[in-house]
Amino acid sequence: MFKGHPKGLIASALTNMGERFGFYTMMAILALFLQAKFGLDGTDAGYIYSTFYALIYILALVGGIVADKTRNYKGTILVGQLVMGLGYILMAIPSETPVPNQTLYLFLTCAALFIIAFGNGLFKGNLQALVGQMYDNDKYRSYRDSGFSIFYMFINVGAIFAPFLAVGVRNWWLKSKGFEYNADLPALCHSQINGTLENTKVAGNGLLDQAQGVAEQFFSLDPVSKFKSLITEVSDTAYTNLTEFSNTYLNVFNEGFHYAFGVAIIAMLISLVIYMVNKKKFPNPGSDDKAGAEANGATTMDLKEVKQRLYALFAVFGVVIFFWFSFHQNGLTLTYFAKNYTDLSSISIDLGIVVIKGAEIFQSINPLFVVSLTPIIVGLFGWLRTKGIEPSTPKKIAIGMLIAALGFVLMTIGSFDLPLFKSIDPASGGTPLDDIAKVTPFLLIGTYFILTVAELFISPLGISFVSKVAPPKYQGIMQGGWLGATALGNQLLFIGAILYESIPIWLTWTVFVVACTISMLTMLFMLKWLERITK
Repeated sequence: MFKGHPKGLIASALTNMGERFGFYTMMAILALFLQAKFGLDGTDAGYIYSTFYALIYILALVGGIVADKTRNYKGTILVGQLVMGLGYILMAIPSETPVPNQTLYLFLTCAALFIIAFGNGLFKGNLQALVGQMYDNDKYRSYRDSGFSIFYMFINVGAIFAPFLAVGVRNWWLKSKGFEYNADLPALCHSQINGTLENTKVAGNGLLDQAQGVAEQFFSLDPVSKFKSLITEVSDTAYTNLTEFSNTYLNVFNEGFHYAFGVAIIAMLISLVIYMVNKKKFPNPGSDDKAGAEANGATTMDLKEVKQRLYALFAVFGVVIFFWFSFHQNGLTLTYFAKNYTDLSSISIDLGIVVIKGAEIFQSINPLFVVSLTPIIVGLFGWLRTKGIEPSTPKKIAIGMLIAALGFVLMTIGSFDLPLFKSIDPASGGTPLDDIAKVTPFLLIGTYFILTVAELFISPLGISFVSKVAPPKYQGIMQGGWLGATALGNQLLFIGAILYESIPIWLTWTVFVVACTISMLTMLFMLKWLERITK
């Protein structure tokens, strides 16, 4: 699989593993942390989550500009790693829950998230530009797409373990304080503290009619009775004061979350060491040195060709916005779905000292599929190349968008009979679903499988497309442009959170089916022009 690729490929991928570890830690727990820490609803947590992920990618454009202007790509990457580490340190410092001043502590949390995003912006796009220059040499040029696929596979190795470790640390801390994990308790605790927990059920809300497809026996308990029954399940101590329990459980629960963020610091340190050891072996993207440019296959372009290439890149950037708006719901509405509608009773790993269980562990499925499916996808493209029928990179991206639409079709079908979120939300007077009323975890597993195949057709190949088409002196900023388009898609993520809490669940997924389909059709419309540009 590595035959024909430059030696620096694996070293650069291992350098990126720390960033991916932190990224998937945040994807797994950030939205749920914001709800558990501050009592935010899904929509407000979605605003912060989407803005954070937009900043991670839009600041890559700033990082590209900095590196292109200074011509110090390696130094910019190093600073980015250090800044990211500082942000994770700030997130790992525990504070009391419920917080004494919500505005202040929410501001401090957002400031730490901005620091992580800024460091990521300095790091991510410039490392991708570095990898791209490895394939500018004629010796490696034909392996560019497969090279980025391999790069993408290896950086996701760390992402497989991040959610498991984050959940393990959080649940271990709970157990050390005499509690067990339960996904429904943070919302119930905040409702108790805020005085919104009700002991009566509202027709059409806590009890659903048959038209909504859920039998009434699944809602045999009112919210207060449900709360009391869960307390007996997670604690050996008999609590007669529900507010006392709520304060204690929330404090311990969120301390565990803080320590989970700290795990990312270790991953960042490992990646930093790998980068420093291999730093001298990496090329310098965008170098003006004549010998370096010739060695990397750089050619002089006239102004017309530069403009055509930039137009093609901007066109693709515009299209992929809608793909990322859909795909990155995996850390937001799909995580909410895992917590609220998915039976987690059979999804756990008992390690003796801790039981790894929770909605967050679904975020390990995507990187696990990335690692396991990449050799198959690379092998398929290699076989098609030998037959002379390998699709062009733009065509692969269009195919990936169709596959993504099919993933959300599966979610639409699997969610058709589920109740509205408001009917199971304690803050709205509803009662969380019992496990028997929830869907099988295989619905999410199947969806993540399909979405991962789509991702492998789009994300690494999109990076490859940018490195192939971008003029040499704009490598850094154009990699930042690709990530900037991802940022705009991420900024739209909050729309998913609003829909999730406002309309039937199946209709929420239908919106993403439409978004991915429109993206595919637009790519097909531009296909011949894009293929001509990339020759």
